[in-house]
Amino acid sequence: MTRDAAATLEFGPDGACPLQGLGHAQASALLDEYGENVLPAPTAPSLAMTFLRQFRSPLIYILLLAAAVSLFVSDAEDAIFIGVVLLANGIIGAIQEHSASSAAAALRGLEQAMATVIREGEIHEIEARRLVPGDLVLLEAGARVPADLKLGETSDLLCDESLLTGESMPVRRAVGALTSDTGGPVARAFAGTLCTRGRGQGVVVATGLATELGKIASEIDKASLSQPPLMIRLARFSNLIAWTVGLVSLVLIAVGLLRGLAWNELFLMAVGLAVSAIPEGLPIAISVALAISMRRMAKKHVIVRRMAAVESLGSCTMIATDKTGTLTLNELTVTDICLPDGTNLVVDAGADLDACIIRGHGLRPADAGQRAAKLLKAAVLPNEGTLLRGEDGWRGRGDTVDVALLAVAHKGGIARDELWECYPLITRIPYEPDLKYAASFHRRGDTARIFVKGSAEVLIDMADRMDAGDGPVAIDRAALLRQQGEMAGRGLRVLGFAEGTISSAKDETFGHHHLVDLVFLGIAGMKDPIRPEVPAAIRACRAAGIEVAMVTGDDPRTAAAIAAEAGLVFQPDQVTTGAKVLSAEQAGEPALDALTRTIRIFARVAPSQKLAIILSLARNGHFVAVTGDGVNDAPALKHAHVGVAMGRKGTDVAKESADIVVTDDNFASIVTGISEGRAAYGNIRKVILMLVATGSAELFLFLLAIPLGLPMPLLPVQLLWLNLVTNGIQDVALAAEKPEGDELSRPPRSPKEPIFDRIMLRRILVSMLVIGGGGFAVFYGLLRLGYEVDAARNMLLLLFVMFENVQTLTSRSERRSFFSIPFFGNPLLLVAIIATQALHIAAMYVPWFRDTLEIAPILIAEWVLMLVAASSILLVTELDKWRPRRASI
Repeated sequence: MTRDAAATLEFGPDGACPLQGLGHAQASALLDEYGENVLPAPTAPSLAMTFLRQFRSPLIYILLLAAAVSLFVSDAEDAIFIGVVLLANGIIGAIQEHSASSAAAALRGLEQAMATVIREGEIHEIEARRLVPGDLVLLEAGARVPADLKLGETSDLLCDESLLTGESMPVRRAVGALTSDTGGPVARAFAGTLCTRGRGQGVVVATGLATELGKIASEIDKASLSQPPLMIRLARFSNLIAWTVGLVSLVLIAVGLLRGLAWNELFLMAVGLAVSAIPEGLPIAISVALAISMRRMAKKHVIVRRMAAVESLGSCTMIATDKTGTLTLNELTVTDICLPDGTNLVVDAGADLDACIIRGHGLRPADAGQRAAKLLKAAVLPNEGTLLRGEDGWRGRGDTVDVALLAVAHKGGIARDELWECYPLITRIPYEPDLKYAASFHRRGDTARIFVKGSAEVLIDMADRMDAGDGPVAIDRAALLRQQGEMAGRGLRVLGFAEGTISSAKDETFGHHHLVDLVFLGIAGMKDPIRPEVPAAIRACRAAGIEVAMVTGDDPRTAAAIAAEAGLVFQPDQVTTGAKVLSAEQAGEPALDALTRTIRIFARVAPSQKLAIILSLARNGHFVAVTGDGVNDAPALKHAHVGVAMGRKGTDVAKESADIVVTDDNFASIVTGISEGRAAYGNIRKVILMLVATGSAELFLFLLAIPLGLPMPLLPVQLLWLNLVTNGIQDVALAAEKPEGDELSRPPRSPKEPIFDRIMLRRILVSMLVIGGGGFAVFYGLLRLGYEVDAARNMLLLLFVMFENVQTLTSRSERRSFFSIPFFGNPLLLVAIIATQALHIAAMYVPWFRDTLEIAPILIAEWVLMLVAASSILLVTELDKWRPRRASI
């Protein structure tokens, strides 16, 4: 782990990799010697450091100043109380923040990087951290290089090394590109870089800190994450509240001085009011709400990589989804074969690969397999998949299309190993989305044979002849395109196959320029079944006001058939192709926006066009969540409002670019995540409503009492107790409220909607008037009834604690009646309310708290009377919720 092992490794001639790889025992010994292939994880702040961080706040500084003033005026009890409150608040905040941070770290740990290696001559997928020097690693487009490699074989391999060099353009990595110190051709691929094109294999020469990335990581510290937009908006709101409270406090201080009140009492009152109005516990409560939703989403196969993405996913108004593996099972099976002479063959979809189960009308199974032999040969030779028989049956590895073709070839009696012996490989052109085909060149005597598989339209253009069974004839492109169209119209994914011959096998520049004048061999149709849960999920999207658009590289007829089967609702004129998207792009953004405003099926779309479509949908006013799994999806995933990568089939670069990873590659899981995201945002609003409503009510109480000549209704320490202790317990419990169940039956929140909309502002105003006005009326009435000021304050403080209890209960839903919500649906909240009440009553009997807060035990009748008064907020809130429900009937 601390040294480069290149010099100790043995390579074949011309720098070729050792084909067998390491033995398992050898790899285990090397792992003990070098250690795991990991970089030191960023050191999470300790609980003690997290605790100290709770005191980095302007409000805390004000409270410390208040404690100093209390000591200065010989009021040691108030100073001690402020210290105790700050200590308790720091402990609670530290525990909550540390817990949320640990939960997020645990979820990130679920994204275990994997590496494909050859050990003892067999392909294995292992955890990248278990790589050791000497391991033979296979690379392909979309994979992240797991360690520093010495490349022994490459095929059009490009690596994005911007992580190391800052150079944005991918770098070609080919054997012979560099010279090693020991002589001989060698190329390197570096840990952390991304394979953006092609394939390769190489031997691990450095792991962990010995890699180039490790050397950099050991010298620099990671930059801290920026604050999420939601938190920034809330911080701005807190600043606004602070300025408002400051102005109100100055007015009250001025009035108090004119009335002859002591300046130190007025100063402490201003501090208490600041604590009342500024929702200091809000950031912690929001973190708790998001962390809880992250855990819930993780249980439903949705891993959130960035906490703020929880709320963002719940805000989306459009899902731009790919098809394969998301709407479908990504388990392709060849079901139909159509030969150029019109012969139609049907493939049994059964899992028994050892049976000859290709059938044709009027043909015996053996004859049907023989008729398809040429096509199946062209399906196998350019194929880079693997089909292996294990103890539990056949299993495939590689691209699903390649595996499906290998399976149907095996059903047709084509033995791949025998083909390789008859047709030794010269070179190959790997499949890439931009090419839309894969080809291989094979030696056959003195000639070279070409076999091509890929897009039927592309191969039909490459060919000038077609196979008629007993030999090639002039190609009939119109007839072949009709065959392709008929198959695509049935929702099948269609691939074409062709072959060709090069007169001399000595040409060492085999490449794309040879793919002309081919013989077209026919087409195969593959079926990828719709996931059973997808139609219901799409119906749920419609009910939630979320539109769904499909963006796919498939034929428009295939895309439309699959979309209809999945439950997407669209008209024929809402289907377009990549060619039309390109024309709209060239015409400018207004033309593209006009196209995407109505189109919902984007077919034959090049990967590079996906980002343009996503940005256009956003310009049309949508908050877009986009799904993707490939390297070319990365820009769209990165620049969409929410990027959702597929966890099972997704490439490393797609996962790195996304905000969210769906571990089961299922569209229904995305919809579940949206529901959880909406629930999380709803809980954040509930906490805001509860905190701001009670804080503004206390301000309103003082604005009524002080100018009207009444004594200070609550002492500064009582305000601190009320807002930092009793309220601080309930807000976190409210953040843990369970989803209400109707999250997907409401329209999505507008991206431009402020946190404080009309409903919340009205509810806050109502609560302020009822709680603040009611508290003033009770305080005034008690004084008129002959209560001493201290006794009246004692009763008023209990009333406000109860107001907080009831306000918390009414805040469990913005729309639903309190009586329609399961009372025990949030046990934590009930415990918090009972604890708050018990804590306050206990403080009446504990001498130090009783003396500091200047409170005293009360009669049961007085407690019941205050409870009845506090219930008024429940009655008024229920009436406020009932009015819009009645209007909608």
